[in-house]
Amino acid sequence: MKRSIGKHIAGRIGQLILSLFVLSVITFLISRLAPGDPLRAYYGDALERMSPEQLAAAEEKLGLNDSLVTQYVRWLTQALHGDFGISFQYKMPVTEILGNVAGNTILLTGVSFVAIFIIGMFTAVFCVLHEDTWLDRLVRRFGVAMGSIPEFFMAMLLIVAFAAGLGLFPMSGAFNVGGGGAADRMWHLVLPAASLIITHFWYCAYLMRVRLSEEAGKDYVLLCRGKGMTQRQVIYRHCLRNIMPSAVSIMAIFLPHLLGGAYVVEMVFSYPGLGRLGVESAQYHDYNLLMIIALITGAVVILANMIAQEISERLDPRIREERGQML
Repeated sequence: MKRSIGKHIAGRIGQLILSLFVLSVITFLISRLAPGDPLRAYYGDALERMSPEQLAAAEEKLGLNDSLVTQYVRWLTQALHGDFGISFQYKMPVTEILGNVAGNTILLTGVSFVAIFIIGMFTAVFCVLHEDTWLDRLVRRFGVAMGSIPEFFMAMLLIVAFAAGLGLFPMSGAFNVGGGGAADRMWHLVLPAASLIITHFWYCAYLMRVRLSEEAGKDYVLLCRGKGMTQRQVIYRHCLRNIMPSAVSIMAIFLPHLLGGAYVVEMVFSYPGLGRLGVESAQYHDYNLLMIIALITGAVVILANMIAQEISERLDPRIREERGQML
């Protein structure tokens, strides 16, 4: 049994490493072949005053005069030793730059993730308790309407209404100039998180509602009702606990969607996070910074899918058997 578990874990790690390797190759090639000049990101306007000899020396300094294969092998070798290079735009190690903004994205995504899970679960319970009534239909239509609105448009609506209009919340940034405390950070987080929660909660609520409705129709629920328990008591005491593994699987699948939405919202609110940094690195051809952001994002997506698959296989062993037959 231990040998089987170890082999399974090793296989998962191998899949993760292989996927990240393929992602790094694709990102590397696309970024290098895209039009633009990374030297401008590093030297700025001084690039226009350089002689041909100085341009050649600048390319050699940044390793841009080598072939793509040589450049990738050099980057990969350094990355395996923990050195991801320096940012062309900021003239700093990319790991240091990420350390300054990664926490903001984690905070935004984490708060939104927890809020969506809680709101989605209670919305699912409400719909099941009032199934096929006008309240259930109203919630479903409202959820579909909110889920159909793009994150960037919802963000702009909230800015117009609550920042520019009422002046209740800040329009941009993650904190006030000079750095604020926890309360200041949370105040800046309200509108970006609300943009994600409003546009994404129904995705989870709907899937949880379907699963909870199926669970509420099982025989043991009728038995509990026959013993005098109310529908609400049965759902909260038994049904919710039974669907919790499915709910965790749903949230694992949902995490990459939420992360992508967070990147969009960061751009609208000028929120200093990985999404905004990634767009800027692509815009300025900051190769080293773009590579590590792509790898971090890819790792989150791959791990989330693996977790969801593991949970699904535990819930239904037939999935694992089918996957084994395919392999």
